[in-house]
Amino acid sequence: MDELINRLKDLADRSFQNGQYTFTNFLSIGEITEYYEHEKELGYAHPVVYGGYEGAERRMIGFGNEDDLGYTQDFPISILSIQPVMSKFADDLNHRDFLGALMNLGIKREMLGDILVTGKEACVFCKDSLSDFVVENLNKVKHTSVKVTVTEELGNIFLPEKKEKIIQASSPRIDAVAAKVFNLSRQNMLELFPAGFVHLNGIICTENAKVLKAGDVVSARGYGRFDFSEELGLSKKGKLNCRVMIY
Repeated sequence: MDELINRLKDLADRSFQNGQYTFTNFLSIGEITEYYEHEKELGYAHPVVYGGYEGAERRMIGFGNEDDLGYTQDFPISILSIQPVMSKFADDLNHRDFLGALMNLGIKREMLGDILVTGKEACVFCKDSLSDFVVENLNKVKHTSVKVTVTEELGNIFLPEKKEKIIQASSPRIDAVAAKVFNLSRQNMLELFPAGFVHLNGIICTENAKVLKAGDVVSARGYGRFDFSEELGLSKKGKLNCRVMIY
Protein backbone atom coordinates (compact mmCIF):
# COMPACT_ATOMS: atom_id res chain seq x y z
CA MET A 1 0.00 0.00 0.00
CA ASP A 2 3.03 2.34 0.16
CA GLU A 3 2.56 2.87 -3.57
CA LEU A 4 -1.00 4.08 -2.96
CA ILE A 5 0.01 6.56 -0.26
CA ASN A 6 2.85 7.91 -2.42
CA ARG A 7 0.38 8.38 -5.27
CA LEU A 8 -2.04 10.21 -2.98
CA LYS A 9 0.75 12.48 -1.73
CA ASP A 10 1.70 13.31 -5.33
CA LEU A 11 -1.90 14.27 -6.11
CA ALA A 12 -2.18 16.31 -2.91
CA ASP A 13 1.06 18.16 -3.68
CA ARG A 14 -0.02 18.87 -7.25
CA SER A 15 -3.33 20.29 -6.05
CA PHE A 16 -1.72 22.41 -3.34
CA GLN A 17 1.21 23.70 -5.41
CA ASN A 18 -0.53 24.23 -8.76
CA GLY A 19 -3.86 25.51 -7.45
CA GLN A 20 -5.97 22.86 -9.15
CA TYR A 21 -8.28 20.01 -8.26
CA THR A 22 -6.85 16.50 -8.59
CA PHE A 23 -8.64 13.16 -8.37
CA THR A 24 -7.74 9.51 -7.98
CA ASN A 25 -9.32 6.72 -9.96
CA PHE A 26 -11.93 4.65 -8.12
CA LEU A 27 -10.47 2.96 -5.05
CA SER A 28 -11.51 -0.27 -3.33
CA ILE A 29 -12.66 -0.43 0.28
CA GLY A 30 -9.22 -1.72 1.26
CA GLU A 31 -7.54 1.24 -0.41
CA ILE A 32 -9.98 3.70 1.16
CA THR A 33 -9.23 2.14 4.55
CA GLU A 34 -5.50 2.63 3.96
CA TYR A 35 -6.12 6.26 3.00
CA TYR A 36 -7.96 6.98 6.26
CA GLU A 37 -4.92 5.78 8.20
CA HIS A 38 -2.93 8.59 6.55
CA GLU A 39 -5.73 11.16 6.24
CA LYS A 40 -4.14 13.72 8.56
CA GLU A 41 -0.91 13.72 6.56
CA LEU A 42 -2.89 14.81 3.48
CA GLY A 43 -5.12 17.34 5.23
CA TYR A 44 -3.28 20.35 3.79
CA ALA A 45 -4.86 19.57 0.38
CA HIS A 46 -8.42 19.17 1.77
CA PRO A 47 -9.20 15.62 0.58
CA VAL A 48 -12.81 14.56 -0.02
CA VAL A 49 -14.00 10.98 -0.57
CA TYR A 50 -16.95 10.39 -2.92
CA GLY A 51 -18.24 7.63 -5.19
CA GLY A 52 -21.14 9.24 -7.04
CA TYR A 53 -23.86 8.61 -4.46
CA GLU A 54 -24.29 8.24 -0.72
CA GLY A 55 -23.20 4.82 0.48
CA ALA A 56 -20.93 4.01 -2.47
CA GLU A 57 -18.32 1.34 -1.77
CA ARG A 58 -15.86 2.18 -4.53
CA ARG A 59 -14.91 5.84 -4.26
CA MET A 60 -12.52 8.49 -5.51
CA ILE A 61 -10.47 10.91 -3.44
CA GLY A 62 -10.43 14.51 -4.63
CA PHE A 63 -7.99 17.19 -3.45
CA GLY A 64 -8.65 20.92 -3.35
CA ASN A 65 -11.47 23.18 -2.14
CA GLU A 66 -13.19 26.39 -3.18
CA ASP A 67 -11.68 28.53 -0.41
CA ASP A 68 -8.13 27.81 -1.58
CA LEU A 69 -8.68 27.55 -5.33
CA GLY A 70 -11.41 30.13 -5.89
CA TYR A 71 -13.66 27.83 -7.92
CA THR A 72 -15.48 24.53 -7.66
CA GLN A 73 -15.16 21.37 -9.70
CA ASP A 74 -17.33 18.27 -9.63
CA PHE A 75 -15.89 14.80 -9.27
CA PRO A 76 -15.24 13.37 -12.76
CA ILE A 77 -17.91 10.70 -12.41
CA SER A 78 -20.54 9.74 -14.97
CA ILE A 79 -23.60 7.59 -14.33
CA LEU A 80 -24.42 5.10 -17.08
CA SER A 81 -27.77 3.36 -17.46
CA ILE A 82 -27.54 -0.06 -19.13
CA GLN A 83 -30.84 -1.52 -20.33
CA PRO A 84 -31.78 -4.44 -22.57
CA VAL A 85 -32.84 -3.53 -26.10
CA MET A 86 -35.76 -5.96 -25.80
CA SER A 87 -36.58 -6.60 -22.15
CA LYS A 88 -38.95 -9.45 -22.98
CA PHE A 89 -36.13 -11.60 -24.34
CA ALA A 90 -33.38 -10.48 -21.98
CA ASP A 91 -31.56 -12.69 -19.49
CA ASP A 92 -31.60 -11.96 -15.79
CA LEU A 93 -28.17 -10.45 -15.31
CA ASN A 94 -25.97 -10.07 -12.23
CA HIS A 95 -23.09 -7.87 -11.13
CA ARG A 96 -20.49 -10.25 -12.54
CA ASP A 97 -22.17 -10.26 -15.96
CA PHE A 98 -22.06 -6.46 -16.27
CA LEU A 99 -18.53 -6.17 -14.86
CA GLY A 100 -17.28 -8.89 -17.21
CA ALA A 101 -18.83 -7.20 -20.24
CA LEU A 102 -17.17 -3.90 -19.35
CA MET A 103 -13.76 -5.42 -18.68
CA ASN A 104 -13.97 -7.36 -21.95
CA LEU A 105 -13.84 -3.95 -23.62
CA GLY A 106 -10.37 -3.51 -22.11
CA ILE A 107 -11.55 -1.27 -19.26
CA LYS A 108 -9.52 -1.44 -16.06
CA ARG A 109 -11.37 -1.93 -12.78
CA GLU A 110 -10.09 1.33 -11.29
CA MET A 111 -11.95 3.24 -14.00
CA LEU A 112 -15.26 1.86 -12.70
CA GLY A 113 -17.10 2.60 -9.49
CA ASP A 114 -20.08 0.72 -8.11
CA ILE A 115 -22.27 -1.34 -10.41
CA LEU A 116 -25.86 -1.49 -9.14
CA VAL A 117 -28.04 -4.18 -10.65
CA THR A 118 -31.76 -4.79 -10.53
CA GLY A 119 -33.28 -7.54 -12.68
CA LYS A 120 -32.08 -6.94 -16.23
CA GLU A 121 -30.77 -3.40 -15.81
CA ALA A 122 -27.70 -1.82 -14.28
CA CYS A 123 -26.47 1.57 -13.21
CA VAL A 124 -22.70 1.97 -13.56
CA PHE A 125 -20.49 4.71 -12.15
CA CYS A 126 -17.40 5.40 -14.24
CA LYS A 127 -14.83 8.09 -14.93
CA ASP A 128 -16.13 10.88 -17.16
CA SER A 129 -13.42 10.22 -19.72
CA LEU A 130 -14.75 6.69 -20.24
CA SER A 131 -18.48 7.35 -20.66
CA ASP A 132 -18.55 8.00 -24.42
CA PHE A 133 -16.45 4.90 -25.08
CA VAL A 134 -18.85 2.68 -23.12
CA VAL A 135 -21.92 4.21 -24.78
CA GLU A 136 -20.46 3.54 -28.22
CA ASN A 137 -18.98 0.09 -27.63
CA LEU A 138 -21.01 -1.81 -25.05
CA ASN A 139 -23.82 -3.48 -26.97
CA LYS A 140 -24.08 -6.89 -25.34
CA VAL A 141 -24.01 -8.29 -21.80
CA LYS A 142 -23.80 -12.07 -21.79
CA HIS A 143 -26.37 -13.00 -24.48
CA THR A 144 -28.47 -9.87 -24.08
CA SER A 145 -28.29 -6.91 -26.46
CA VAL A 146 -28.17 -3.67 -24.48
CA LYS A 147 -28.21 0.07 -24.93
CA VAL A 148 -26.19 2.46 -22.78
CA THR A 149 -27.10 6.05 -21.98
CA VAL A 150 -25.59 8.71 -19.73
CA THR A 151 -28.01 9.77 -16.99
CA GLU A 152 -27.93 12.65 -14.53
CA GLU A 153 -28.96 10.78 -11.40
CA LEU A 154 -29.36 7.37 -9.84
CA GLY A 155 -32.80 5.93 -10.63
CA ASN A 156 -35.12 5.09 -7.75
CA ILE A 157 -35.17 1.41 -8.73
CA PHE A 158 -31.50 1.19 -7.77
CA LEU A 159 -31.89 2.77 -4.35
CA PRO A 160 -31.81 0.04 -1.70
CA GLU A 161 -34.96 -0.52 0.33
CA LYS A 162 -34.56 -0.47 4.10
CA LYS A 163 -36.62 -2.37 6.64
CA GLU A 164 -36.79 -1.31 10.27
CA LYS A 165 -36.11 -3.96 12.90
CA ILE A 166 -35.78 -3.91 16.69
CA ILE A 167 -33.14 -6.29 17.99
CA GLN A 168 -31.81 -7.17 21.43
CA ALA A 169 -28.04 -7.33 21.88
CA SER A 170 -25.80 -7.74 24.91
CA SER A 171 -24.16 -4.36 24.17
CA PRO A 172 -23.85 -1.73 21.40
CA ARG A 173 -20.55 -3.28 20.28
CA ILE A 174 -20.37 -3.92 16.57
CA ASP A 175 -19.82 -7.67 17.00
CA ALA A 176 -22.82 -8.09 19.30
CA VAL A 177 -25.22 -6.03 17.15
CA ALA A 178 -24.06 -7.45 13.82
CA ALA A 179 -24.32 -11.04 15.09
CA LYS A 180 -27.99 -10.43 15.92
CA VAL A 181 -28.77 -8.64 12.65
CA PHE A 182 -27.09 -11.28 10.49
CA ASN A 183 -28.32 -14.17 12.66
CA LEU A 184 -24.80 -15.47 13.33
CA SER A 185 -23.25 -16.95 16.41
CA ARG A 186 -20.89 -14.61 18.25
CA GLN A 187 -17.94 -16.85 17.29
CA ASN A 188 -18.86 -16.91 13.60
CA MET A 189 -19.23 -13.14 13.67
CA LEU A 190 -15.85 -12.69 15.33
CA GLU A 191 -14.14 -14.68 12.59
CA LEU A 192 -15.19 -12.09 9.99
CA PHE A 193 -13.23 -9.21 11.55
CA PRO A 194 -9.61 -10.39 11.09
CA ALA A 195 -10.54 -11.55 7.57
CA GLY A 196 -11.41 -7.94 6.65
CA PHE A 197 -14.99 -8.86 5.80
CA VAL A 198 -16.66 -6.32 8.11
CA HIS A 199 -16.98 -2.71 6.99
CA LEU A 200 -17.96 0.24 9.14
CA ASN A 201 -18.95 3.43 7.33
CA GLY A 202 -17.24 2.26 4.17
CA ILE A 203 -13.89 1.18 5.61
CA ILE A 204 -12.60 -2.17 6.86
CA CYS A 205 -13.20 -2.69 10.57
CA THR A 206 -11.01 -5.17 12.45
CA GLU A 207 -11.91 -3.83 15.91
CA ASN A 208 -14.79 -6.10 16.94
CA ALA A 209 -15.29 -4.28 20.26
CA LYS A 210 -15.98 -0.91 18.62
CA VAL A 211 -19.13 0.72 20.01
CA LEU A 212 -21.71 1.74 17.42
CA LYS A 213 -23.31 5.15 17.40
CA ALA A 214 -26.42 6.47 15.65
CA GLY A 215 -25.90 6.76 11.91
CA ASP A 216 -23.19 4.11 11.61
CA VAL A 217 -23.45 1.84 8.57
CA VAL A 218 -22.25 -1.74 8.97
CA SER A 219 -21.83 -4.39 6.30
CA ALA A 220 -20.43 -7.91 6.26
CA ARG A 221 -19.38 -9.54 3.03
CA GLY A 222 -21.92 -12.16 2.05
CA TYR A 223 -24.42 -11.24 4.77
CA GLY A 224 -25.76 -7.76 4.03
CA ARG A 225 -25.77 -4.24 5.42
CA PHE A 226 -27.61 -2.23 8.04
CA ASP A 227 -27.78 1.24 9.57
CA PHE A 228 -27.54 1.49 13.34
CA SER A 229 -30.32 3.96 14.18
CA GLU A 230 -30.47 4.25 17.98
CA GLU A 231 -30.41 2.58 21.37
CA LEU A 232 -33.86 2.13 22.93
CA GLY A 233 -32.94 1.21 26.50
CA LEU A 234 -32.73 -2.09 28.34
CA SER A 235 -35.21 -4.92 28.26
CA LYS A 236 -36.51 -6.56 31.42
CA LYS A 237 -33.77 -9.16 31.05
CA GLY A 238 -31.06 -6.54 30.78
CA LYS A 239 -30.56 -6.78 27.02
CA LEU A 240 -30.06 -3.61 24.97
CA ASN A 241 -32.91 -2.83 22.58
CA CYS A 242 -31.62 -1.30 19.35
CA ARG A 243 -33.36 0.03 16.26
CA VAL A 244 -31.62 -0.88 12.99
CA MET A 245 -32.49 -0.35 9.33
CA ILE A 246 -31.65 -3.42 7.25
CA TYR A 247 -30.95 -3.15 3.51
